[in-house]
Parts: sequence; structure tokens; C-alpha cells
Amino acid sequence: MYYISSWKLFYMSQPKLKILLVEDDPVLGYVVKDYLQKQEFEVTHCTDGDAAWHQFMKNIFDICLLDIMLPGKKDGMELANSIRKKNENIPIILLSSKNMDNDKIAGFESGADDYVTKPYNLQELLMRIQVFVKRSKKKVDIGPMSFNIGDLVFDYTNLLLKNDKVEYQLTQREADLVRYLCLNPNKVLKRDEILMNVWGKDDYFLGRSMDVFVTKIRKYLKSQTEAKLQTIHGIGFKFIYNPS
Repeated sequence: MYYISSWKLFYMSQPKLKILLVEDDPVLGYVVKDYLQKQEFEVTHCTDGDAAWHQFMKNIFDICLLDIMLPGKKDGMELANSIRKKNENIPIILLSSKNMDNDKIAGFESGADDYVTKPYNLQELLMRIQVFVKRSKKKVDIGPMSFNIGDLVFDYTNLLLKNDKVEYQLTQREADLVRYLCLNPNKVLKRDEILMNVWGKDDYFLGRSMDVFVTKIRKYLKSQTEAKLQTIHGIGFKFIYNPS
């Protein structure tokens, strides 16, 4: 009880975080929603994938909790895949009675960040949610939100990289990576360091994803003679920035 009270005390002065809960079992859905609301979250509960997708497109959520076995055209994995295509950064936790390794792998491949098997402990679910909440706050609450890169202005808050001639609308992940580079200019940054600070974890598949984002950022900066994203083979990258 002390743990839960401490969580509520910490967030009582903060805007309520919004959770999209998708659970077709009405009793379990009610119990989870009621519990999370008592922890000062704002919870929208849907009982099928189609209604959940409609809510996601209409509202802004901070985290999604998705049951896998759902009625309607979209099951939980299809819903996770659609949400991930629309928003690369929002945390997605899958909830399922399927506990085989291949089920979990399929869940992560659909775009989920975590996989919780049923029956689950509500306090454990809360702790998993807290991990993503704290990670997100750590990324966006510290340091400057705007940078000059040559003649480009990087506006992290609005996910924009622009000058008088061009304007690039970045994804959240691209903006997270550019900001991390701007905060660490002219330093050799190890691959695992970048992954932990931008993606929140280090694994092979995320490393391959990072390489794709690096290629995109190089294209955005190709006209800038003062800025270069250099590969340090076998180690990582170095954002070389020497303003004249």
C-alpha cells in the first residue's frame, strides 16, 4: 500500500496520463480500469480492436494496453501494428494468455514494447507501466528543445527540421535521435549508448533499425557543410559539428 500511495503522491500534481485499455472481458476490463484510475491514470476502455482503433485515431494517449484475442476485424497484434505505424514512440504492452515463445516473438514483431501473460498481478502491471512513463519523461523533460544545425533549425517539440528552403517533418524517433546527437556533439557515441538513451534498450534488431534512422538523418543534413554524422566502425557514431 505504501508503494501505491507513493506513486499517487508523486503524480498528484501532474496532468493525468492517458491509457488506452483494450480488453474484451468486461469483468477484467472493469477491474483493470478501476485499479489504474485509482493510481491517477485516465483510462479509456474498449472491448474490440475496431473501437480501439477509432479511439486511438480520435484521441492522444500516453500508453496502450492491448489484449491479443479480440473480436472484430483487428486482433491485438494487428492493432499494435497499426498503432506503431501511426506512432513510433508510444509504449505498447500486449496482454495475453498465450505464453509460448513464438507468441511472444510475434507480439514484439507486431510493434509491442512489452508482453504480459495472463493471469497477471495488477501491481506488476502498474510497475511495467511506470517503467515506460519514467523513460518517456527522462527523454523529453531535460535540456534544450531547440538547436541550430548550420542554417537548419531543429525544433524538437514540434518535430521539425527546417530553414527558408526546406522543411522536414520528423518522426518522434528521428527527433529523439537528432536531439541526442545535438546534446553530444563531437563525441564518439557507442552504439549501445545511443540505443539505451534513445530506444531505452539495446538489442540486435533495434541496432538495425538505428542504422536506418542514421541514413535518414544524413540525408536531412547533406546540405550542411558544418555538420556531419560520421560512422566509427565497430564502435558507433560521431556527430561532427563545427559552426563557423
